Amino acid sequence: MKTGDSKFCQCLYFTTAALARKVEKLAIESWNPVGLSPSHAYLLITVLEEPGVQPTHLGEHLQLKPSTITRLIQKLEEKKLVVRTTEGRITNVYPTPRAKELQPKIMDCMKHFYEQYSGALGKEESVKLVQSLTKVADKLEG
Repeated sequence: MKTGDSKFCQCLYFTTAALARKVEKLAIESWNPVGLSPSHAYLLITVLEEPGVQPTHLGEHLQLKPSTITRLIQKLEEKKLVVRTTEGRITNVYPTPRAKELQPKIMDCMKHFYEQYSGALGKEESVKLVQSLTKVADKLEG
């Protein structure tokens, strides 16, 4: 059944949850070639772009709780993709050489993900949707 045919299609919670599940499935398929979940991949992209980034900064940008960031970092450490250093009370996260080697494949996965959803929605509609969802998310911040 299509989401629009559901008796709950007028409900923000139901519709956004249905959309999130569909986008998550597409994202998982897109990131599968590098063996990372979407959350791990976006965290790693941030670490690659900002070596020495602090977990607090990662949490802010990924909109995740500190405990979730810690678990994601631990998993990436197990995969030998990041290392943490501590200087006093400050923790910094750095990419490993292995992560740097993986970076082109990661970017290919990101491109594939964008091509998949923008191909289904249209490029212009994709941009508008992301902008609208960002505005709505910001309004509901509280």
